[in-house]
Amino acid sequence: MKVSALQDNFAKGLSVVGRAVPARSTLPQASHVKIETDEGRLKLVATDLMIATTCWIGAQVEDDGAVTVPARLLTDFITSLPNDRIELSVPARGRQLHIQCARNEATMAGMDAADFPPVPAVADGLSLTLEPKTLRKAISQVQFAAASDDTRPVLTGVHTLAEGPELTLAAADGFRLAVHTLQLKQDVPEKVEVIIPARALREIERLITDESEEIEMAINGARSQVMFKLPDVEVVATLIQGTFPNYGQLIPQSYATRTTIEMSQFLQETRIAAIFARDGAGIVRIQLEPGEGENAGKMTVSARAEEIGEHKGDVDVKIEGEASKIAFNSRYLQDVLQALDDVSEVALETTSPSSPGVIRP
Repeated sequence: MKVSALQDNFAKGLSVVGRAVPARSTLPQASHVKIETDEGRLKLVATDLMIATTCWIGAQVEDDGAVTVPARLLTDFITSLPNDRIELSVPARGRQLHIQCARNEATMAGMDAADFPPVPAVADGLSLTLEPKTLRKAISQVQFAAASDDTRPVLTGVHTLAEGPELTLAAADGFRLAVHTLQLKQDVPEKVEVIIPARALREIERLITDESEEIEMAINGARSQVMFKLPDVEVVATLIQGTFPNYGQLIPQSYATRTTIEMSQFLQETRIAAIFARDGAGIVRIQLEPGEGENAGKMTVSARAEEIGEHKGDVDVKIEGEASKIAFNSRYLQDVLQALDDVSEVALETTSPSSPGVIRP
């Protein structure tokens, strides 16, 4: 293999695939990145056996070939080089990658590319075309609610339902639930229901830029793999097998009090109260008092830490219904409001102090 590429492009490509490299792995090849020529471009591949990321960068290819080298060593070295053209070469029957850039040279011991874990092909299933900004918004508004521990594996994923003209994403961790529905350009031919690892969707959210073209999302016929195809990048993830909780029955269908709150004030008061909540039980309490006549209602956000102090903050709000009280975990409430930071107002629907509260943009 003999190929050359710009240092800046090579470093960006490695940063894209590098997040798929596991911190620890029993398989030596999984800690490597595969470098391979592909139709006049350079293809970089990394995988942790659950998520595989492939990135193509522009290059001048003289001789085709492939090799795998330690991902961390290669990334640290390439990002430290000057912004100049990098020459890469591997002997015809060797596994040593030789790198030259400006007045710097290095040799890295690699492995046979044939031993690198293969990236599954995703075909013969559902294929959707999604608008990037819409998808990024949908992911950001649900992924935070996915569980971070593996006690119940299905809760570490995002339930994805394609039915009719809609794609619905939902995540829950046993304490909170987030649901977002986005409209598709055309109806799906059949109902498809899968669980996508939240980690894979967070990676897609990170890769989507304001200039991104439409994204292809494909799920194979066996419902075991999902692929997201972006310009010059493909992410393939293994779907989580299991039954996701029936979250529809968890969302209250009615409310006793509906409060419309200015988003920036709600988030600010929650952050202030959280300062006191962190030294207590982590609880933020909300008290809602309707106004009389045309007067605006009042929302009081408070938190208390025993033997330290307490805080109360008032916000003018619009209230429909009766006076109400409810308490939230301060971190959970902040997560929700931060995910909705692109809206000017939110509605808080409450039934009783012991019933779930619903926040709608």
